Amino acid sequence: MAKDISTQEDQTNAQQRRAQGEFVRGVSGFRHWIGDDGFPAEPRRYHLFVALNCPWCHRVTLARSVLGLEGAITMDIAFPNRTTPDDPAGPNLWEFSPERKASLTGEPLAECTRETGTGEGLRLAKEIYCREGSDEQSVPILYDKIAGRIVNNESAEIIRMLDAHAAALGSVIPDAERVRLVPDDTALQQALAALNEQIYNGINNGAYKAGFSSDQAVYEEAFTTYFETLDQLEDLLSDGRRFLTGEAFTEADLRLFPTLYRHDPVYYVRMKLNGARILDYPQLWRWLCRVHALPGVIGSGSLVHCRQGYFGRSWNGVVPLGPFTPMEYPKAYEHPQLARNSA
Repeated sequence: MAKDISTQEDQTNAQQRRAQGEFVRGVSGFRHWIGDDGFPAEPRRYHLFVALNCPWCHRVTLARSVLGLEGAITMDIAFPNRTTPDDPAGPNLWEFSPERKASLTGEPLAECTRETGTGEGLRLAKEIYCREGSDEQSVPILYDKIAGRIVNNESAEIIRMLDAHAAALGSVIPDAERVRLVPDDTALQQALAALNEQIYNGINNGAYKAGFSSDQAVYEEAFTTYFETLDQLEDLLSDGRRFLTGEAFTEADLRLFPTLYRHDPVYYVRMKLNGARILDYPQLWRWLCRVHALPGVIGSGSLVHCRQGYFGRSWNGVVPLGPFTPMEYPKAYEHPQLARNSA
């Protein structure tokens, strides 16, 4: 199984770049692998800590769902907004707090859970890391409940492990019917590697470069690259293929989906990516609807969590109610014919 697949951001002069207003994503510190390092592939051994608003977590929850691992890998879901400045532990920490109310709904979010993976009922994701002497605090986390250790917190590697060991981990989908995110074909693997890099740099991380950098030039470069990449992917799909590499759903589709799922209802405004909506790209819109319709996809994410998580962290905490034209989201994803200039 190939391990050099995470496509992480160059850390050269990261501190200086951040000081100058650029968003620079950090590097995940836990990089163990199921099947190696004392972590056997066994059903019901592993646990995920995620937040449904986080697109990197969405990769992992999506893989867990489409691979038939929902009953075999348990999962805790953090509240989409992190702790506030008056929290005793400090601000900006992922919190397992099912009683916390969302400003969007005025009620607790039904998906949010308490922490159950460690058996200690911890409140913060940071506390899971502290048990291993780490100062990290990010999600997703893949956790070994038997060993009581963090396996991995790099989403790209987690989805590869789930795909490679799906049967041994307890997938309920027969081998012949289960998707293969990374097929054995060498040429296809090379195509996936190229697409992964293109999608990560231009779309996945590019959205954050645009939305969270405070330097105008950095924003403009990320904005331009984001929409150029959308144009390239639109062109790729224009030959009639169902998915990015052909007729089968693969890792490239899984990596692209969380960002495009968020674009129209969230990123268009929050990440200042208002050049166009995915509705304006007929091929990409139909692709988005096609992926959304796959078994397991709808339950793997939540636009309520996305709206609350992104806008709830803005300066006034107010969450926009739209868009509702031409249709409310995510209901719109059930209607591929809504695409602009759609035949």
